[in-house]
Amino acid sequence: MNYTIGDFIIRIKNAVMANRKTVQLPYSKLCKAVAEVLVREKFLTSIKQTETDGKKMLFAELAYDRRIPAFTDVALISKPSLRVYARSSEQAKLKGRGLGKIIVSTSKGVMTGQEAVKQGIGGELLFKVW
Repeated sequence: MNYTIGDFIIRIKNAVMANRKTVQLPYSKLCKAVAEVLVREKFLTSIKQTETDGKKMLFAELAYDRRIPAFTDVALISKPSLRVYARSSEQAKLKGRGLGKIIVSTSKGVMTGQEAVKQGIGGELLFKVW
């Protein structure tokens, strides 16, 4: 596992595609912060931190609306080989176009692109989810 955020979000996508109710995810502070943003944006119902065999794990409960998942697809923006950063003045990159949400890692924590624009800060564009 080289890229924890990429692995984290793709595991959620695969669980949604398989119509699972919960998914087990690797733990890191960044993954937990991203999961909390996804819960706040109603892509996940809840997130729980547990310990299994001495390792911390996250268990996410996926959000569905009448069997239709709230989370349909994801596009990774930053990768280990190419990090993508945006200033708050580059609003089109931060807000995104359409119905999706862009998740941004800023100096004030992980948040959506819209929240970053409101606070006037930029950061690393992690991924877009819709």
